[in-house]
Amino acid sequence: MPEEGIHLLRHEDILSFDEITGFTKVAVRNGITKVRITGGEPLVRRGIASLVKMIASIDGIKDLSMTTNGVLLKEFAVDLKEAGLHRVNISLDTADPARFSHITRGGKISDVMNGINAAKNAGLLPVKINCVILDSPEEEDARSVTRYCLDNNLEIRYIRQMDLVRGHFSTIVGGTGGNCALCNRLRLTSDGKLKPCLFNDISFDIREMGYEEAIKKAVELKPECGSNNLSGEFYNIGG
Repeated sequence: MPEEGIHLLRHEDILSFDEITGFTKVAVRNGITKVRITGGEPLVRRGIASLVKMIASIDGIKDLSMTTNGVLLKEFAVDLKEAGLHRVNISLDTADPARFSHITRGGKISDVMNGINAAKNAGLLPVKINCVILDSPEEEDARSVTRYCLDNNLEIRYIRQMDLVRGHFSTIVGGTGGNCALCNRLRLTSDGKLKPCLFNDISFDIREMGYEEAIKKAVELKPECGSNNLSGEFYNIGG
């Protein structure tokens, strides 16, 4: 999140739960079987467990997950599991409390660790940890997260720091993300833009085009490889 703050969307510009669910139904009808709710931070959206329940009720979804910073997960883990969420990915770039506070501008690592424990206890398994690195999993902060994951039976994925404008991205260590040759993902932003690639400016407005047509165009025009994105930021299109 930028230190100077973010540009807020008008309430009417943000997709409603009914719109998100309606679009997801059409996507599943067209072959989508995995759905991930991400952000920004999805747990700050009021009524998020209700959205999870609506999506979970769609026949044909085999994997329903969420990526979160984990800060509010202690409060929501049980409700999310009961609503039908399968599992969570939690962002954690260091296991050192002082470093975590510095990186997050005052955040408490205990909130995240309590959220991780709550997710495990609620059965949101497997709990996967996303750790951002500069170059290598052998960096000090990454090593501290590795030790924490080994001690707590957590899966870990190392994600090299990305830059949308410069087009800097690479394959996730411990996962398949970032591999253009294998990518079959579509990304729906909170204001209704369907993006076939994070590292590209191509997008299709599902409200203007309709769900079916937007999906068709996004699949047809999905680039073979990412390049760069000059029109978005991670905080408003997700990571």
